[in-house]
Amino acid sequence: MSKLNRESLLKRMFSDPKHYPYGFSRSGDFSIAESKALSQYGCLIAALVDGHLSPSNDEEAGFIASAIGNKPPESIAERAWMKYQSRINRPKYASIHGTKKSNSESRSDDDLVNDIDDDVDIDLDD
Repeated sequence: MSKLNRESLLKRMFSDPKHYPYGFSRSGDFSIAESKALSQYGCLIAALVDGHLSPSNDEEAGFIASAIGNKPPESIAERAWMKYQSRINRPKYASIHGTKKSNSESRSDDDLVNDIDDDVDIDLDD
């Protein structure tokens, strides 16, 4: 297993096929500059935030500080990472049918059946 370092993480292109299967630039969520910054710095920021890599300069410390909310994002990469996190962690919306239970749940299946007499007497003339 290779050791994580800044240079190798910057060479990797960050992608998220689960949430953005067609890429960040085609999603409509990010500007061109944000999608480029996210693709370039995403692996580095993810490693820093997850604790796999310790910050070695002020820029990396700034990534961590903005990711955990200690300071507002200043660089385009920090803003793109915050926007990415807010997009993938947003609450899921309910279906079009809603989430409230109806008051008619106490009705049984027998109540839903029409009690119409379907037996019709037919007189056939001989």
